[in-house]
Amino acid sequence: MAKHHNIGKKGEELALNFLQNKGLEILEKNWRFKKAEIDIIAKNPTENILIFVEVKTRTSDFFGTPESFVTPQKEKLMADAAQVYAQEIQHDWEIRFDIIAVLFQKKHPQISHFEDAFFPSDF
Repeated sequence: MAKHHNIGKKGEELALNFLQNKGLEILEKNWRFKKAEIDIIAKNPTENILIFVEVKTRTSDFFGTPESFVTPQKEKLMADAAQVYAQEIQHDWEIRFDIIAVLFQKKHPQISHFEDAFFPSDF
């Protein structure tokens, strides 16, 4: 497996643990619909919020922060997939799109959680 895939996997594992420690229930990992993949789908059981999470992991912020690599195209793909997923499970609660940025620049990774990072206008 390529080095960048290993780093991405480690970032997703850290993000999963981070969300679970916040009390979120993980529903899906790497859920796919056509060309889109949603890294993590979670539910906040106390607030009945369905959360679609994009995890971006980098070893350096030289070219920009990890979260800056979430493009409008990625947001659109996530929104399309999220709509299908929400219909499949017949959800009746609020939704949210989050980004978790993981930066492995030093010995200890830095994790930043951006709640409500975007909301697609056509959802």
